[in-house]
Amino acid sequence: MTCFSADFPGATVVPSPNHGERVDGAVPDMIILHYTGMPTEDGALSWLCNPESQVSSHYLVRENGEVVQMVPEARRAWHAGKSFWAGVTDTNSRSIGIEIANAGHPLLPPYPEKQLEAVAQLCRYCADRWQIPPERVLAHSDVAPVRKVDPGEHFPWGWLAQQGIGHWVDPAPIMGGRFFQKGDRGQPIEALQSMLSLYGYPVEITGEFDPATEGVVKSFQLHFRQERVDGVADFSTIDTLHRLLAALPRFA
Repeated sequence: MTCFSADFPGATVVPSPNHGERVDGAVPDMIILHYTGMPTEDGALSWLCNPESQVSSHYLVRENGEVVQMVPEARRAWHAGKSFWAGVTDTNSRSIGIEIANAGHPLLPPYPEKQLEAVAQLCRYCADRWQIPPERVLAHSDVAPVRKVDPGEHFPWGWLAQQGIGHWVDPAPIMGGRFFQKGDRGQPIEALQSMLSLYGYPVEITGEFDPATEGVVKSFQLHFRQERVDGVADFSTIDTLHRLLAALPRFA
């Protein structure tokens, strides 16, 4: 493992051997946030630096706010696995991966304030450094629906947006009315799938609310409508998605 100088000021460098060239000269235009999902942060760091694991990330943020860098930002870390966003299938070549020390589900402990402040500072630095737009600060669950659920429904995306990071609208309140769920078919489902796809999610436009569509709706809720993550496309979910789309620069 070759040592290198930290890209993020103040980061502690702990090199991981698990990285490679960014394919076709790609540069980062996404930030993907994860939780480590392991009982201890030292155990997670050790795993991310173990050549047998075949996984890594550019950064790990400890609970006390310390930032550890394992892979230079110019290199392709192995953090997202099989994933997709807005037509991109090799998200590792196009992203900065940030692991947040947290034991994850099923308990999903709260994220400490110092840790969140460090995550915000790191995201802001990476976004400025690489000119990453707010709508491409994403969850692992966004780019790998069904397969991944991190950083989870307790991660405060709304607070992060208040710090100037990420794309956000306040979610519509949960109320009654028409909703769509697994097994439904027809033009309204096609419209829902089209909106999710336009935002970037990997969903096939079939007009059928199949298990894959349910998984994408859950992933959307994990990020943007955390009060109820059930995979049901109710008014709150659809209205929040519609307003997010309307707020994107390309649709403004």
